[in-house]
Amino acid sequence: MTEFLFLGAGLGLAAGISPGPILTLVVAQTLRYGRREGIIVSFAPLISDLPIVALSLWVLSRLRDAGAAMAVVSIAGALFLLVLGIETLRAKPPSAGAPEGAPRSLAKAVAMNFLNPHVYLFWSTVGAPLVLKGWSGGAVQPAAFLAAFYACLIGSKVGVALLLGRMRGLLTGRAYVYTLRALAAALFILAGILFRDGWIRVQAL
Repeated sequence: MTEFLFLGAGLGLAAGISPGPILTLVVAQTLRYGRREGIIVSFAPLISDLPIVALSLWVLSRLRDAGAAMAVVSIAGALFLLVLGIETLRAKPPSAGAPEGAPRSLAKAVAMNFLNPHVYLFWSTVGAPLVLKGWSGGAVQPAAFLAAFYACLIGSKVGVALLLGRMRGLLTGRAYVYTLRALAAALFILAGILFRDGWIRVQAL
């Protein structure tokens, strides 16, 4: 069981702090709406990952080539990130007149996770095989892996939200605008990466 705890914790921490769409959204929502919304984003994988795992296993078992499905997911994810990037780019500082609209943090994060092909790739190539390997020795090992994985994945993102929540008051005026522009640029870059991956998969069909 110890082996699966370490594997889960290591993979969860790496996924939690590595640059990507969800971490970028944690930062953006925290700066725009406060740490509560960043924390909400951090918990999105608990909702979105279960169907992703099930769908990944189903696709791999039913299709000889999952390239077409992954291409569609990549391109759809790129378009979604472009929309979020534009929305972040147009955001105004909290002190600038009327309050912003509803944050919709959970809906954004769940949709982003569903449209992120890297989540499907992780569970189909790393996560699910480890769970199946652990299951051969009973339910304790996969349970330990999943508990450690999600504790570190979510905990690291919550830590980022709490840290940025304390700094949010320092980011006003131009500093706030420039920070959100940098986040929008990161979302655009991630969208480009997903679109490139999707296009490569389309050409390989």
